[in-house]
Amino acid sequence: MTRRVGAGGSREERQGGSSQAGRAVGRGGRPEDDGATEELIVLLDDDGTEIGTMPKRLVHHGDTPLHRAFSAYLFDDAGRLLVTRRALDKQTFPGMWTNTVCGHPGPGEPDADAIARRAADELGLAVSDLRPALPDYRYRAELFGIVENEICPVYLGVFRGEPVPAAGEVGEWEVLDWAAFRARQAAEGDAWSPWCREQAGLIESRGLLPAAGGPGSAA
Repeated sequence: MTRRVGAGGSREERQGGSSQAGRAVGRGGRPEDDGATEELIVLLDDDGTEIGTMPKRLVHHGDTPLHRAFSAYLFDDAGRLLVTRRALDKQTFPGMWTNTVCGHPGPGEPDADAIARRAADELGLAVSDLRPALPDYRYRAELFGIVENEICPVYLGVFRGEPVPAAGEVGEWEVLDWAAFRARQAAEGDAWSPWCREQAGLIESRGLLPAAGGPGSAA
């Protein structure tokens, strides 16, 4: 398998080592669009009913209101998972490794459209074969006094293209087979986002991955 490294070099190269075979790695570097319209977050009541919207820049703090979100786990054609490290200047959970893409659907926006939008914006990728895995997933987590509080359906799918990350969103990326991904989580613990660790365990325990670790459902 060809090893791919972005302009900034892989984590192993910066530490003076080499990457494991069969794993693709890279760094963020694509500038973001400074002229983007302000993102609105959909607020929810405790039953998951939409109750309004709020600008994203105002949502996350020590008492973050419950809001709508998604998490997506995107695989290549070989069944390997694309994982990303959140940029260091992200407001919530900066610098943590996590699943391929997370985000917030806009008002009236279907989850599938929001996932495609964020995969394109954050990673320069297209998405196909998307399917729900954990449609009722909900979590609350806190780091450095900033809370995430989301109803966050989880999806599995396939990514198309070569990652070209937006620098303000993604610091690094790697493509790992599922076993290597889970081994990394077990070894590195809090270096991974709490939702990603919990979601991965649920995906496994509910038999949502085939033996090869790809995006299809188990036989």
